Amino acid sequence: MTEMPTILVVDDEDDIRESLCAHLERSGFSAAGAASAADARGWLNTNDAALVMLDIMMPGEDGLSLCRHLREVDKTPVILLTALTDDTDKIVGLEIGADDYITKPFNPRELVARIRAVLRRSVGKEDEPSGSGPASFSGWILDEEQSEITNTEGLVVTLSAGELSILKVFLEHAGEVLSRDDLMQFSRGRETLAFERTIDNVISRLRKKIEADVSNPRIIKTVRGGGYRLVSASE
Repeated sequence: MTEMPTILVVDDEDDIRESLCAHLERSGFSAAGAASAADARGWLNTNDAALVMLDIMMPGEDGLSLCRHLREVDKTPVILLTALTDDTDKIVGLEIGADDYITKPFNPRELVARIRAVLRRSVGKEDEPSGSGPASFSGWILDEEQSEITNTEGLVVTLSAGELSILKVFLEHAGEVLSRDDLMQFSRGRETLAFERTIDNVISRLRKKIEADVSNPRIIKTVRGGGYRLVSASE
């Protein structure tokens, strides 16, 4: 018999956490609950989760901090839960490595659909072969394992999870014009609309790290009405 994937629900509100766990179990998952980031860390020390559903606003250590920790120690998929209407925390969460987010109150059926979509993508990523070696572009070399880029003068620059994700998309589609939606879809595989601010902010930070003149970028160019383009090696 196939083992049911376990979803860890981290939320300090007992009624939400218990209701979510019950709904997930009715939907064919195994579910466990944690009332705080500390409880979640303890549970994960002795158990494996297929996915973590993580509330952003919690007393003590918040969900963004725990999400950052999870990205540093393993590749367990994370879906953020937020009651906030402001995009800032959602954007930060996606940039530090969350796989998706959903805003409270939410439709339980939509949540289950999001979970299944993220789990499908995570399985696909595990099956992907590792890269053949460092990728180079415009005088920089990318070390994906270390999330670093190095230029010809030996300068080493660290990339955030969001910057690495977007840069990989540009390298895979060098020379192509990519819209914001393209960049979000290729980097996250998300099935919801892209936040324009997310893409623009990440590209702005990337330019500060790789461009000699940020006011006149020559590596990542803006295409009027089209989006962005990484200049190919042949140009």
